[in-house]
Amino acid sequence: MERAVRRFSRLGEHGLLWVGIAVAGAAVVPARRAEFLRAGAVVGMSFAANQAVKLVTRRPRPELPGLPPLVHTLSNRSYPSAHATTSAAGARVLSKLLPAAPLCAMAAAMSLSRPYLGVHYPSDTVAGAALGAAVAELAS
Repeated sequence: MERAVRRFSRLGEHGLLWVGIAVAGAAVVPARRAEFLRAGAVVGMSFAANQAVKLVTRRPRPELPGLPPLVHTLSNRSYPSAHATTSAAGARVLSKLLPAAPLCAMAAAMSLSRPYLGVHYPSDTVAGAALGAAVAELAS
């Protein structure tokens, strides 16, 4: 189970999963190419906003004695979760172009994978999801 969660979670690095869906949509549905590419750009904006908040808050990742994280991270900054931020933004903007239920389920699973792997507090994912939803709403 842990291996599957780690692999799935890796897809969320820097919003790659959501940008990939947007690029694939642009390639497969030429009539809506601009909308898909804009959705990908919104995911990129949400990641940039996340990094700005992380630089200001500088909250360290969880450190639990005897319970090391199950995945390596590039940064020691925890708040807010970039996976949750880009997932909320991606699901929100792409749900205008694709069925919402699977996108929302995938965004929830991606967000929950981070505390499961021991690299975020639950509040990091909640804050990340709120930030991503806000960026998507403001960009729409």
